[in-house]
Amino acid sequence: MALTQQRKQEILSGFQVHETDTGSADVQIAMLTDRINRLSQHLQANKKDHSSRRGLLKMIGQRKRLLAYVLKNDREKYQALISRLGIRG
Repeated sequence: MALTQQRKQEILSGFQVHETDTGSADVQIAMLTDRINRLSQHLQANKKDHSSRRGLLKMIGQRKRLLAYVLKNDREKYQALISRLGIRG
C-alpha cells in the first residue's frame, strides 16, 4: 500500500509550493488523498480487513485536520486544493 518513490515525486512536483518543499500542508494532503484512494480500492476487494479499515479512518481524520488548517489560513488555496484533488463532493 505504500507509495512508490516515482508516485511520490509526481505528487511532489504537482503540489510543491517551492522547489525544496516536501512537507507543506498541500503536499501532505495530496499524499494522504492518494493513499486513501488506494486503500479504499483495497477495502472494496477485501471487506473483512478491519485493521486496514482502521488505518484508513486514521488517514481520513489526519487529512480532515490538515484541510481545516488550510481553510483557516487561506480560503482560496483551500478551494483550489479540493477542486484539484476532487474531494468534498
